[in-house]
Amino acid sequence: MPRQPKLKLFRTAIGFHDAYVAAPSQKAALEAWGSESNLFAVGAAERVDNPELMREALARPGEVIKRTRGTMAEHLAALPKASQRDGSRSGAKDEEAAKAPRRARPSKPKVPRVKSKPRPKRTSLDRAEEARAAAERRHAEERATLTKQQAELDRARRRLEAAQTRERERLEARVKAARDAYERAMRAWRAS
Repeated sequence: MPRQPKLKLFRTAIGFHDAYVAAPSQKAALEAWGSESNLFAVGAAERVDNPELMREALARPGEVIKRTRGTMAEHLAALPKASQRDGSRSGAKDEEAAKAPRRARPSKPKVPRVKSKPRPKRTSLDRAEEARAAAERRHAEERATLTKQQAELDRARRRLEAAQTRERERLEARVKAARDAYERAMRAWRAS
């Protein structure tokens, strides 16, 4: 039986989610995520050793498992203040904000969106394996039939050889008796 490769747990960010996958290598994880670029090289993906996450991912190797990153409150708190529309701002604060020079926000590394591919279907593989198993069963039956026929032929050959041996021995005895009688007759003829 071929040895199964050791699986590791990898994680990358997809929107508000972390996408986990149990795979034998970084390359296999990138394929499971459907990524065309190396997310590990740009720091957008990493290996994880969380036992709880590993248990779930190892139960479904190669399948992308998505987990929400943070709570809704944490996501809202991370939004810039100017984009919140709660109506609590006064007009004076808006004017002050308009007059104040804008500070550039530190740029975050762009994380490419990873579209998870659907898991491949096993239909063709299952059909091929079933066809192989059916052929192996048929082959075994055919071999058993030939083995049975061969045993019958072997028994028939042994019966035939035994009958031929008995016939040959009987004929040899007749030849010997006839030769002895001839030789006696020849001796008697010469003596006369």
